[in-house]
Amino acid sequence: MDTENTEVSGRKWLRLSLQTPGHLVEAVSDVMGVLSGSGVELSPETDAGTLVSGFFPVEEGGESAEDRVVGLVRKELDDLFKLYEIAMPKIDLQTIDDEDWATSWKQFFTPVEIVPGLVIKPSWETYQAADNVKVIEMDPGQAFGTGQHESTRMALALLAHRFAEGPPMEKVLDVGTGTGILAMAAVLFGAQSAVAIDNDPEAVRVAMENVADNGLADNISVSTTDLAAVQGAFPLILANIVHDVLVEMASRFRELCAAGGSVILAGILSGEQEENIIRVYGELGYSLQKSLHDGEWAALLLG
Repeated sequence: MDTENTEVSGRKWLRLSLQTPGHLVEAVSDVMGVLSGSGVELSPETDAGTLVSGFFPVEEGGESAEDRVVGLVRKELDDLFKLYEIAMPKIDLQTIDDEDWATSWKQFFTPVEIVPGLVIKPSWETYQAADNVKVIEMDPGQAFGTGQHESTRMALALLAHRFAEGPPMEKVLDVGTGTGILAMAAVLFGAQSAVAIDNDPEAVRVAMENVADNGLADNISVSTTDLAAVQGAFPLILANIVHDVLVEMASRFRELCAAGGSVILAGILSGEQEENIIRVYGELGYSLQKSLHDGEWAALLLG
């Protein structure tokens, strides 16, 4: 969500927040976004879940208008939680000014060790890393794309494992790079270079900015190059996408993967999707080296 303040000066907002289990964050965010029409704020995930906040303009009518908003949100979310047979968490209310909204979300984003040895930090925070800790600087908007999702965290964990346990790798290929976080982590963990591609021009723009801000522009190329046009043999291929696309790309990954190389795949649901990926890639000569699971998600290292 854009952090720019375009509303009338002095306007107030009603902020409704609830601590949400990881597997319901997307659904709760969708409900909040549709009902508010203004924006949704997500805190980085903790053991307690993710704090999801919706922002509702305070209209004429005082407390009665606010009661209607709260009642509507509570009803819709209660129906959602009942579908999952989970008691709805308490909704916290706060009235804030425009200028407070523009910056309040920053309190939730502080340096966090996404996986052992890798810290993600925003530019406004100082962080003194230990000698064996790598740091990626990334500034979120009010929606976070900085490694908080289970799939990204597990892909990063498998990446760290691959560099710690396997032979050195000269270069990696990051398909569907998004913010560029996997490509940057790979270089920080020891790869000499990375090729990062995405079919979304906006993602490429963001990834290029992140790569430059972290001083990695000489090591990482970011572009909208189609996978079919990529050239080279890569000891490691990274892809945090979705099951169907990973299946579709399997043969091309095999062509681009260097002899003895491996792939890290994420964005896969545990169970049938995970089993199918292992089968499809197994038919191409890959075997499962390591798997991670978090909630409904799975990530795989195949070699």
